[in-house]
Amino acid sequence: MQSHLVRQLAAALIVVVVALAGAAPREAWAARVAVLSNFYQNETAAAFAANIGGHTFTPIDVSVTLPNLAELTARYDVLLLFEDSTFGNAPAVGNVVAAYARTGRAVVLGTFYDQDRSDGPVAVTPHGWGALETIDPNTTDGTGTAYSPRSLDAASITAHPLTAGVTALFGNRFAGGNQPKPGTRVLANWTQKNARGGTDPAIAYRITNGACVIHIAIAPQYPVIDATNTEFGGDFYRAWANAFDFGAGHCASGITDVSAVKQPIAIPTLSDAALAITALLLALVALPRVRARRR
Repeated sequence: MQSHLVRQLAAALIVVVVALAGAAPREAWAARVAVLSNFYQNETAAAFAANIGGHTFTPIDVSVTLPNLAELTARYDVLLLFEDSTFGNAPAVGNVVAAYARTGRAVVLGTFYDQDRSDGPVAVTPHGWGALETIDPNTTDGTGTAYSPRSLDAASITAHPLTAGVTALFGNRFAGGNQPKPGTRVLANWTQKNARGGTDPAIAYRITNGACVIHIAIAPQYPVIDATNTEFGGDFYRAWANAFDFGAGHCASGITDVSAVKQPIAIPTLSDAALAITALLLALVALPRVRARRR
């Protein structure tokens, strides 16, 4: 009778533990995100902090100064890099960001990263991004940011942590203008073609020898430069939140991704309550065996 009761209690506790694990708070994946840019980094960090829970966002001005790699790796789990107008410090910044990515930590790129890429339009005087261009997911389409409407092609969306909950996304000016490199994993495209007549990736990432670089091809500073919030929309913040979530987990979503990651993978943790119940469950399971030995 007692052993039957124990089994019933154990079964009930298993259900509770599983439920608590599934409802683990997002803070278990919390990432310290550094927002690197030559302009609008403060405002963008503030906008993300107000609209994306579970992560912290720290702005870093890279317009003339160079972030220290040791400080970046010690203080931040994910880097967001974008720019607003090209700047001469871009190659040096790109070298540091590439070195950061090669430690196994994720880097997220946003518009107008493309304009300073070495294959960007001559009219904007691109400086290149140094070593970062060897591991980023996309090249430009020769033109870069289209300055024309871009809307997400729903039929192109691949189920993935980076696209979870994203069904719509648009930008009327500051999005698109890219072309995926061979081997890049494109998870969603813009409906509109790029300047070369090919698919224009909206959400893509690439892992190169453990270095994960994610590209969300819309301006992260959109909420700042469009105060009316009418020129962009859809699941804007969800797309960026997914990028930070995925980056916090070292870009691991399956066996292929896991094998490419050098750093330990972030695993969701149980709450204190769930841990206490788990301990009680183990004790109940062991109780009949202990009694049997005493007999």
